[in-house]
Amino acid sequence: MSKYSLIPQEVEKVLTKFRTIKTQIPSPSSVPLLQEMLEYEPISMQGQPPIIIDRAEGFQVYDESENMWLDFSSGVLINNIGHGDSHITKALTEVINKPLLSTYVFPHRARITLSKMLCETVKFPNYKVFLLSTGSEATENCIKLAKTYGLKKYGSHKKYFISFDNAFHGRTLGAQLAGGMAKGKTWIGELDPTFVQVPFPDGYRTEDLSFDLFLKTLEKKGIKGEDVCGVMSESYQGVGPHFFPKEYAKSLEAWCKKFDAVLIMDEVQAGFCRTGKWYTYEHYDIQPDLIACGKGISGALPLSAVIGRDELMNQYAPGSMTSTHSGSPLPVVSAIANITELKKGKHLENARTLGPILTASLEK
Repeated sequence: MSKYSLIPQEVEKVLTKFRTIKTQIPSPSSVPLLQEMLEYEPISMQGQPPIIIDRAEGFQVYDESENMWLDFSSGVLINNIGHGDSHITKALTEVINKPLLSTYVFPHRARITLSKMLCETVKFPNYKVFLLSTGSEATENCIKLAKTYGLKKYGSHKKYFISFDNAFHGRTLGAQLAGGMAKGKTWIGELDPTFVQVPFPDGYRTEDLSFDLFLKTLEKKGIKGEDVCGVMSESYQGVGPHFFPKEYAKSLEAWCKKFDAVLIMDEVQAGFCRTGKWYTYEHYDIQPDLIACGKGISGALPLSAVIGRDELMNQYAPGSMTSTHSGSPLPVVSAIANITELKKGKHLENARTLGPILTASLEK
């Protein structure tokens, strides 16, 4: 990713309903603060355009000079109902004024409410919810649960964890071992051989869309189905985006059931109505054993979740699968407000309407 210059440049001025550019970019008044950022933060934080965001509303973000941009990323797939939604800010204000800012893993009313709401979104019986803070935590937890299940039920031979080329599941150790991008693993050195990637049927890098390629790849690598503890995929690959052919996804589900391998759908970026359904795996008519959620779950604050079959979720004894900020009050009430708005259906229908329009325009 490029490092941007901090020398203000003259740009075309814009004054429309949705965009305003009235200064040089970066805004001269922001340069001292951007230079301070360079002094105190690592170079990895310098990959974004040199804009100091001051506030955000709806689909627009503003800097301190009142320049206004369209946020085509939705806060990087977080603000599915828009920046600064009034229902979310109201819920946060109420909790701050109580005050109730942290609870460790002691229960509070909102956490229990959210867990119930999330179980209701998947519509499968006997599923449970484990709340965390980041998408990487959620995918790591899925890896842990799948490997634990294989080891406890079948023994040490059921150890292989399958994921896909070009996949992204986060930046922590396990998440990058499961990821399908070689450049993200160079820091690891000696890779864990039980993490195995297979081609993703995207029709672009991989023209063969048949499930036979999955089977042939495992056979070529000397891996038997009975030795696989889990298979994880993004429900659509963000690098594309690329979607599974429905027939492939159905075959993968059947294969996992045959060999009692845990089927995991990473919905961190795809979930909560972004593709016209609550979760993108619904397009494939499959039932994952574990679902990793994040980003759009709260519409604002750091929150993630694993939703899964109780047989998998109940493997660890009380107190042995927890996190310091698991179900912290502020992100939780933000998520409740966010999901309540999403359940009204307006945003879901909007995604269904705009998707075909955008697709047709991009294909011109």
